[in-house]
Amino acid sequence: MAVAYPVDASTKSFSSYSLICRQPPKQPTGISASKGKDRIGAFVNKYCAIAPNVKLGTGVRLSKFINLYGCEIGDNTKIGAFVEIQKNATVGKNCKVSSHTFVCEGVTIEDDVFIGHGVTFVNDTFPRATSEDGNLQTEKDWKVELTLVKKGASIGSGATILSNVVIGENAIVGAGSVVTRDVPPNTIVVGNPAKVLRAVTPNARMKS
Repeated sequence: MAVAYPVDASTKSFSSYSLICRQPPKQPTGISASKGKDRIGAFVNKYCAIAPNVKLGTGVRLSKFINLYGCEIGDNTKIGAFVEIQKNATVGKNCKVSSHTFVCEGVTIEDDVFIGHGVTFVNDTFPRATSEDGNLQTEKDWKVELTLVKKGASIGSGATILSNVVIGENAIVGAGSVVTRDVPPNTIVVGNPAKVLRAVTPNARMKS
């Protein structure tokens, strides 16, 4: 089981610090920004990769083997092991992002969202390795397409979320689904492509 280490990022930014990853103590209790010379109060292991431009809220919990750069993560959110979150992606407050998930540039995840294991977001409808001149594409050769996951939504393990979609508030995406279009709020979608199964009700668990 991956252990999540607490973060006390009172300034909510690593921009002025050089992070040096090192082994945490046996029982991490957190340190304040004023005590650490190397970083802002984050207990992380030597295999982590947290860029200086990452912005973390208060009480964020980070597991081992994560890769974060240029992103923003809200208060009290938990990030599982082997998660990558790219630049210009935002994760809100009180979210759970489970292990092996990929959150690419252009994705906005609002507060109270659950992301299962191995969820993949996509930000390019027509990806290509090379441009017309045969050279590898750079950022100038394509445009990031946006995705929005609204407050309280849940995405099941193994789902793929294509670009240019909005997943509505409190919606549930079934495990393994491929989301190709907007998901209405308070609905459950399943399948490839994902289609509405039924509405979310207070006793949705009992009917599943």
